[in-house]
Amino acid sequence: MKLSIIIPVFNEGKTVSEILKRVIDEPIPSVKKEIIVVDDGSTDKTREKLKKFKSSGIDIILHEKNQGKGAAVKTGIKKATGDYIIIQDADLEYDPKFIKDLLKPILENRADVVYGTRIKRMPNFKGEERTLQFLIHYLGNRFLSLVTSVLYGQWVTDMETCYKLFPKKALDNVKLNARGFELEPEITSKLLKKKYKLLEVPIKVNPRGYDEGKKLNTIRDGTKAFWYLFKYRFTD
Repeated sequence: MKLSIIIPVFNEGKTVSEILKRVIDEPIPSVKKEIIVVDDGSTDKTREKLKKFKSSGIDIILHEKNQGKGAAVKTGIKKATGDYIIIQDADLEYDPKFIKDLLKPILENRADVVYGTRIKRMPNFKGEERTLQFLIHYLGNRFLSLVTSVLYGQWVTDMETCYKLFPKKALDNVKLNARGFELEPEITSKLLKKKYKLLEVPIKVNPRGYDEGKKLNTIRDGTKAFWYLFKYRFTD
């Protein structure tokens, strides 16, 4: 199997080198890795760091200006040649060691699509949910995941997860409209409308704080996600 790992990047100069090293070095038995980095118009030292990886066999694509995470992922999907695709954020929240856990159900023919769920649990008041911003994010994600489950008829606990593993053919001839974080509900809705069986695998993450550069706005992006879940349930 060939796996395309798409890494959208925007102003991640502090972390991009480390995440690329981890992705490159992470062993995934019986799987050939294709790593595609899409820099979405970074203005910090990200591109300078990426130059050091040109000889590593990584495909590096540069957007001239910032267009949004969704636009960067779509560019990566167009470039991908793997049988399966997974999205990897560049901020070190998601550890590539879990990629093989998501692949296992695929290799065992137990699922068509696998998501890495972060919140198949109660709020962690001693951890990330001890702050109001992260608690709101947790509750918002649980609500959006419940809406997804009701609308599309498959139980989902973490619709907003970055770790979405799906066959490339699933999005062949499918138009993706999102340019920002609304890509998460759009991909989910279009996979579920095609009746792909979705399985979730628990993962652990190292949440990045808003003071460290976290870009998701829970209220704004959550409202958009809610709208797009309804929109794409009934339209394409």
